Amino acid sequence: MKELLNKIKQMNNPTVAGLDPVLSYIPSYILEKAEKEYGKTFKAAAEAILEFNKGLMDALSDIVPAVKPQSAYYEMYGLEGVRAYYETIKYAKEKGFYVIADGKRNDIGSTSDAYATAYLGKTQLFGDQGRAFEPDSLTVNPYLGSDGILPFVKRCEEFDKGIFVLVKTSNPSSGELQDLVVDGEEIYVKVAKLVNQWGESTVNETGYSAVGAVVGATYPEQSKKLRAIMPKTVFLVPGYGAQGGTAKDIAHLFDKDGMGAVVNSSRGIMCAYQKAGAPGEAFCEFARKEAIRMKEDITSAI
Repeated sequence: MKELLNKIKQMNNPTVAGLDPVLSYIPSYILEKAEKEYGKTFKAAAEAILEFNKGLMDALSDIVPAVKPQSAYYEMYGLEGVRAYYETIKYAKEKGFYVIADGKRNDIGSTSDAYATAYLGKTQLFGDQGRAFEPDSLTVNPYLGSDGILPFVKRCEEFDKGIFVLVKTSNPSSGELQDLVVDGEEIYVKVAKLVNQWGESTVNETGYSAVGAVVGATYPEQSKKLRAIMPKTVFLVPGYGAQGGTAKDIAHLFDKDGMGAVVNSSRGIMCAYQKAGAPGEAFCEFARKEAIRMKEDITSAI
C-alpha cells in the first residue's frame, strides 16, 4: 500500500481507473478488426478488450497512479478472457501503474490460502516458485471471518502487497446485510473494527496499514463514521460519478494531507468518448480528458 500512496503523492491524484470492459464500451473499429481476424469468438473479444485496455493505459499512465481490472469482466470470456486479464495486469505494471485486482476473493482457510497465493504470493512449482498473477493488491470479502482473511494478510507481510476488505459497499442493496444491527452495532462497523485488527501488524512509516477497506461514495454519513473508526486504513472508494457519488461526498475520507483514499471511476473514463458523442478513434483523448477532470474535481474538494 506504501507504493500506492507514493504514486498518489507524486501525481497529486488520488484516483484509480477501473478497467471493467464489455464489448459495447469498445469502439467499433477495434471490434470489427478483431472479428475480421478471429471471427465471432472469445478470442476476438479478448483481443478487442486488450487493445482497448492498452489504449486507455497509454493515455492515462502519466496522470493516473492506479488501475483496477475487475476479474468478472474477463472471466465471462472464458480462457481467452482470463488471458486478457493476465496481459492487462502485465501491461499495467510495465506502464508503471499500481494494480488493484478486483476479484473479491475469499473462502475457508485452506482455499483462501490458495487464493492468496494466486494473487499475492508465489505458487510452488516442482521445487521452484512462480507468480500466477502480479497485481499489487486484491479486493477481498470478509464474510467468512478471520480465518478467511489472515492468509491474505500473511501474503501482504511476506510480499509487500495489499488487500481491500469490503466494509460498506456502494450498491443500493448493501444495507440488507451491512446495516443490520447486532449487539448495538451495524455489521459494517463490526467489520471496520476487524479491519483495524487484521492490519495492525502491517502499519508502516506512512501511518497506514496494508489492509485497506472498500467504502462507497454513495453513503457519505456512514463513511464519515468509518473514517473515524479506521484512521490507519486506506479506503478504496467506488461509486463516484456514474453511481452518483460526488467529490463533496468523499472529501472527508482523506486525511489532512489529502491522503488515505483512492477514488475509482470505471465507466466514466472508459465510456467518456461515448458520452461526448465522439468517434471511437478518439476514445483515448476523451478518457484522458475525463481523468484530468476527475482529478481536478476531487483535489479541489480535499
